[in-house]
Amino acid sequence: MNTFTIITALVTISALISYINNRFIKLPGTIGVIVVSLLLSLLILFTGKIFPAAYAFIKDLTQSIDFTGTLLDIMLGFLLFASALHFDFDKLKEQKYPVLILSTVGVIGSTFIFGFLLYWATELLHIELPLVYCLLFGALISPTDPVAVLSLLKKSKVPSSLETIIGGESLLNDGTGIILFVILKEVAGQTDPHVTFAHTAALFSQEVFGGILLGAVSALVAYRTMKRVDDFQIIVMVSLSMVMVISVVGAMLHVSIPLAAVTAGLILGNTSLGTKQSEDMQRYFHNIWNLIDELLNTILFVMIGLQIVVMPFLKDYWLTGLFATAFVLVARGLSITVPSILLKQSLKTNYKSITILVWAGLRGGISVALALSLPDSAYKEIILSASYFVVLFSIIVQGLTLNKVVNAMVK
Repeated sequence: MNTFTIITALVTISALISYINNRFIKLPGTIGVIVVSLLLSLLILFTGKIFPAAYAFIKDLTQSIDFTGTLLDIMLGFLLFASALHFDFDKLKEQKYPVLILSTVGVIGSTFIFGFLLYWATELLHIELPLVYCLLFGALISPTDPVAVLSLLKKSKVPSSLETIIGGESLLNDGTGIILFVILKEVAGQTDPHVTFAHTAALFSQEVFGGILLGAVSALVAYRTMKRVDDFQIIVMVSLSMVMVISVVGAMLHVSIPLAAVTAGLILGNTSLGTKQSEDMQRYFHNIWNLIDELLNTILFVMIGLQIVVMPFLKDYWLTGLFATAFVLVARGLSITVPSILLKQSLKTNYKSITILVWAGLRGGISVALALSLPDSAYKEIILSASYFVVLFSIIVQGLTLNKVVNAMVK
């Protein structure tokens, strides 16, 4: 399929699925979209012999989409910028310690807890999955997904302080997770057998501080440009260009695109565009980016749902997926509880807030994209399939029951 045909098919299917959910199923936005997409994919799979043309079309469409490249290199910058643009920076500063701890120490702890638990389970089940690949799986599945988390928080009943912690963590923890993933992938593939602490520290500094610097400089240039005009079209085009430049330059310089986009969004979202812009224009600017966020969210969740057509797990990997789903929750719980005990004054959490933090930690498309980016090996399919199990459980089960968990905990 050519690019325009792929885009046309995705937008049309997204519109149809959104209509079906809104008109008949009536589940919360993104959750409903992925449920309907999943049901559509399963229907196509099971009726493939009856309707071979429909099966062939969806399979061809799904295989034609470079999911990893589309999400990580194109969509993610827009989605994270739009989310950060609406995030209250003052509230984030109030919760800076728990956010920073959970997005760094929490992710690292969860990666290793999950990895060792999964390795123990695969040994018990006589499934061959080396420890380094278990840790690699932990690195890609431990960070909470900002797209899934922030889309859910919009309609949740999570208390304000916890909402800020959960949202802030999801915006910042991708940097830690992706750096861990890159390092462990090097170790697993032995592309660099001399991975040292100095190498790791240099990579971390380049990704994190380079990403923050790129985002800050891009936001400053965009802000100074937008401040001098009163044409709404130019303001929107400058912001769109800025996000695209961040994605392109970030890939060239090998710095964190997610952190750059988040930094730019937080700066522009919490800075007035100046005296030439009316409050209406500022509101329209945020509304445009909110619309972009909603549209890309819908298309992304449709893409996740349609991926089941080409997933290999239906027959072979369901048991590993179930263990992985349970271990993700255990690892997140321990990675939050231990810092809470050691740093009680900073985190100020109790078992009720820990329960909410665990259940609200959704995984999404980024985990699937990272799993798809793994080099071909004997272990790629099992990691990819188990990742998909975790993501579906996270978005559908945790997403649909979060408010019930919150109501039970805040009583």
